[in-house]
Amino acid sequence: MGEDIRNVRQEKDLLGTRTLPANAYYGIHSVRAAENYNFCGYPIHPELIRALAIVKKAAALANLEAGVLEEKKAKAIVQAADEIIEGKWHNQFIGEAIQGGAGTGINMNANEVIANRALDILGHKPGNYSELHPLDDVNKGQSTNDVIPTAIRIAAIRLMGSYLEAAELLAETLEKKAEQCKDLIKLGRTHLQDAVPITVGQELNAWASAIRRDVARGHKIIELLSVVNLGGTAVGTGINAHPDYMKAVGAKLREASGIESLRVSDDLVDATQNLDAWVEASGLMKATATTLTKIANDLRLMASGPMVGLAEVKLPPVAAGSSIMPGKVNPVIPELVNQICFKVYGNDLTISLGASAGQFELNVMQPVMSHCLFESISMLTNAMKALAEKVIKGMEFNKERLERYAGSAMTLVTALNPIIGQDAASDVAKKALEQGKDIVSVVIEEGLLDEETARKVLDPRTMVGKK
Repeated sequence: MGEDIRNVRQEKDLLGTRTLPANAYYGIHSVRAAENYNFCGYPIHPELIRALAIVKKAAALANLEAGVLEEKKAKAIVQAADEIIEGKWHNQFIGEAIQGGAGTGINMNANEVIANRALDILGHKPGNYSELHPLDDVNKGQSTNDVIPTAIRIAAIRLMGSYLEAAELLAETLEKKAEQCKDLIKLGRTHLQDAVPITVGQELNAWASAIRRDVARGHKIIELLSVVNLGGTAVGTGINAHPDYMKAVGAKLREASGIESLRVSDDLVDATQNLDAWVEASGLMKATATTLTKIANDLRLMASGPMVGLAEVKLPPVAAGSSIMPGKVNPVIPELVNQICFKVYGNDLTISLGASAGQFELNVMQPVMSHCLFESISMLTNAMKALAEKVIKGMEFNKERLERYAGSAMTLVTALNPIIGQDAASDVAKKALEQGKDIVSVVIEEGLLDEETARKVLDPRTMVGKK
């Protein structure tokens, strides 16, 4: 038996006709994209779907103001777009994130969903495009080539808001823990070998300072991403866009998105073909990943043990660590952060290659670039939250072991350099190591300093400078 004609509809494009569910908001172009671009399994990011709806809403309002779109159509488009922004109808975006065609299938999907929902609002059946058309009305004055990059920038900015919140949380959590541990002495290390003493507070504040630099960079990245090419249409010349639409669309976009920093580029051709701002945004993600890798590595080393290792810090346990060794607890959150960072490094390479692969007036690699950028921002946001809340906040330092390491290191001899010279200090270190004695004892035995002076000079607390 054939399909019940009451439950299906026919749509056609230049390649032929297709049968769709009668009540589907997606259309034939969405189906073509879903059939052709099914290699990766990654869905279109929800923030990109929302951003597409924001762009379509702004465009409808600008076309209404320009007098080239009927009011009833514009209102229906705006209502449909608002519903998508609120989270409805995302299941009607049936394509994958990585597509050919520079994202044309994604733009078509948005046009069709909004058009068919708008038709519903106006009392018409989905697919009745003589009343409201996905391209002639929803996509009026637009091209995939200005819609997709604009939407990607909006989505990235919205995700960057969460990234900045997470970075601030991590920096503040580190600073609070640093204040708690500002007087706790530990042994510094260089080359994974003993160095001179430092405080735990100094070490944690250094981590926080690096994160705060990423916060500052993040605000600059948002400024770069705020320059969009909406109105440039196909190649940045604005073909098929009404002049009054082009004048109005920037303000409508700011209104629809709530992002006051958004502005239309002064050079739409440049903004259409060059994606260096995306590379810079990815560079920030790589910088953050580099800092988080350093922090995670240090934490894993400091927590090693707990009996036969450094065991300078105890990380909050979050899960059993072994299926065979009872009582084992592993630093699983720092391990996860490491892996997330490695994925970000790979995403950054993909974005760099994609940006360099753009030819002439358009970069067709935007789908994979945007997928990688969204993924990196989201993963690092979650990683920083987890580090702050599940590791840094509750970690406890082993004061006895820290002080023992700091007080018994051969490198304390460094403080003798200004007093007895480096050659004599080297002899002291060598004798202490060979005889298994502490530095203070050797200095006193050799008659280099009296006991009171020796203990004062070689007290680790006098070597850490400012807290």
